Amino acid sequence: MSQTANLVDFPRSDEDRLRLALRRLDSALREQKAAVAAFRASVADMREATASLSGEMQRYNAALGETATKVHAARDAARALESRADEMLRQG
Repeated sequence: MSQTANLVDFPRSDEDRLRLALRRLDSALREQKAAVAAFRASVADMREATASLSGEMQRYNAALGETATKVHAARDAARALESRADEMLRQG
């Protein structure tokens, strides 16, 4: 079984080295551009998620406020009933 090695052609002249360096730079810039685009998309997603979370927290806070109001009203009604029951027992 015969195996042949694939040899990498090294640049022979200054122009070849420059072309290779420019191709590598161009490739690195494309990768960086894609990475920056992905980062910006992630930041936009995070901004949207935090805005949604903020809205949910405001609704939750409003619901807690309504619940607190109802609890206070229920407490006041219970105290009024208790006072009425005590008054009826005293009269009774």
